[in-house]
Amino acid sequence: MCGFVGFADTTLAMEREEIIRDMMDTIIHRGPDSGGVFTDKSVTFGFRRLKIIDLSEEASQPMYNEDRTLVMVFNGEIYNYQELKSELQEKGHIFKSNTDSEVIIHGYEEYGSDIVHKIRGMFAFSIWNIKKEEMFLARDHFGIKPLYYTQNTKDNSFIFGSEIKSFLKHPSFIKELNKEALRPYLTFQYPVLDETFFKGVYKLKPAHYMMYKKGNIEIKRYWDPMYDEKENSLEHYVNKIKEIVAESVKYHRISDVSVGSFLSGGVDSSYITSLLMPNKTFSVGFSDYEKIFNETNLAKDLSDMLGIENHRKFISADEAFEALSTILYHMDEPQSNPSVVPLYFLSKLASEHVTVVLSGEGADELFGGYAWYETTPTMAKYKKLPYFIRRPVSLMCKSLPRNRITNFLVKGGQKVEEWFIGQAKVFEEAHALKVLKDEFKKGPSVQSITSKVYDKVRNQNDVTKMQYLDMNLWMPGDILLKADKMSSAHSIELRVPFLDKEVMALASQIPVKYRVNMENSKYALRIAAKDTLPSEWANRTKVGFPVPIRHWLKEEKYYNMIKEMFKSDIAKEFFNTEEILKLADEHYTGKANHARQIWTVYVFLVWYKRFFIELK
Repeated sequence: MCGFVGFADTTLAMEREEIIRDMMDTIIHRGPDSGGVFTDKSVTFGFRRLKIIDLSEEASQPMYNEDRTLVMVFNGEIYNYQELKSELQEKGHIFKSNTDSEVIIHGYEEYGSDIVHKIRGMFAFSIWNIKKEEMFLARDHFGIKPLYYTQNTKDNSFIFGSEIKSFLKHPSFIKELNKEALRPYLTFQYPVLDETFFKGVYKLKPAHYMMYKKGNIEIKRYWDPMYDEKENSLEHYVNKIKEIVAESVKYHRISDVSVGSFLSGGVDSSYITSLLMPNKTFSVGFSDYEKIFNETNLAKDLSDMLGIENHRKFISADEAFEALSTILYHMDEPQSNPSVVPLYFLSKLASEHVTVVLSGEGADELFGGYAWYETTPTMAKYKKLPYFIRRPVSLMCKSLPRNRITNFLVKGGQKVEEWFIGQAKVFEEAHALKVLKDEFKKGPSVQSITSKVYDKVRNQNDVTKMQYLDMNLWMPGDILLKADKMSSAHSIELRVPFLDKEVMALASQIPVKYRVNMENSKYALRIAAKDTLPSEWANRTKVGFPVPIRHWLKEEKYYNMIKEMFKSDIAKEFFNTEEILKLADEHYTGKANHARQIWTVYVFLVWYKRFFIELK
């Protein structure tokens, strides 16, 4: 886990090294061990290092090639670096260190942009060609590592880096709210657009690279996680999963510092832990409310079975509310997935013991693990009726009051593209428009966002369509973003062995009947996991990171905190306050469960206050 920031083509007369060091200081949590700067007449690079592989100063960044015509800043890990290093040495390249970073700059020198096809790992990097005065930036296949950029500056300079907050320290950066981001956020719960909540600041999308030269930007996609099923036996795929996941864990354990693992009660983190066999595992939960929001006992039980030391922590409501502003500062953008709270505390706990942790993110998306992917027996029976019957019933029920029956009938007569937008749906779109002030209703519609993704897989089955949508929106926008930001907040590196391009190459071939069926989700993966896990763990239903928000918001203390924020001048700028106060009141009195809607609005307001009121 490291971090970088840089800018190009500025006309500022100020000392550029002073500017870059101010920017670097905002991301020191990403790399507390050391820092480095490069500057020439056109560009300035700043880097913060967390030492993981090759702890010597030879592995420091910015890093150069042999003749110092290329300079690079890089965040991530390249797991096949030893093989690539040997290949490049045979071609005459001279290495000065034993770090994985160095294979990228020599690889770019040798292969140009094709280096992205050769590296296996998580990465975001920028390489400046001093002679050609052009910059190459790239982001990994899945979007594990973040990379932002902007030209929304007073002098049209180009700024890029690992975290948006560092941009605020650049004198030319124009800090503005992107008014179009709020509408879709209320439904998706995370920043789903390519343009962030900061106007003119964009994410370089996963599996994309960029060429920058004298103000001109060219972006290309270099990889796409498409499914192409290959018929074979279940036994064949189970054995292949065992092989490839074990291989990926072997690569992901490479480190010159201590490695542990996050562990819940689910199959994904349990499988990774059983293959890694670290010295320590880490778990968090909530002890209140009859411990229904607590899986730490399951994590402790598995750790004991495997002979691993388990560390766990219970989080209180007070701790969660007190930390929320800090959490959102580290996130850079509003993120109302409740699991961001326990992940923050889990990362803090792990940082007291290790520098690297492995985690189970990505298994659900690749192997078909979410409940949304499953068709219930009742729905399966209903769908035996012809579509021309189900469709008009669906359209009729859309205008009726929503309840379990009408929701079922509406969904039963819709195409998957109409009802599935990912693993979260907080506000219905019409409700979002109702709570927003007119100025903020102009953001893109939900369908305009999802249709661009669905169009690429229009001939696939419904399960594959949902997986593909999640891999392009939900996973990079929610799951991976919070994993990176919460771990880096506590100066640890989080690695995700399931999100390996070779694991995906296998997963893309698995027939849908071995991914999701009437017996279980992640069907083939669960069978593979039984090789190292008890059946109880391999078959356990997914819980996720349950957080007792709905209970907190019924307590007077937190209800009053929410109410105060909803009545504030900040809230009046964005929302029809009568509507959001009604949500809070109805939830508090038990008339309805509006917890997710309330939390999503509250999170945005806390984020806005932190970045636009408190940070000047």
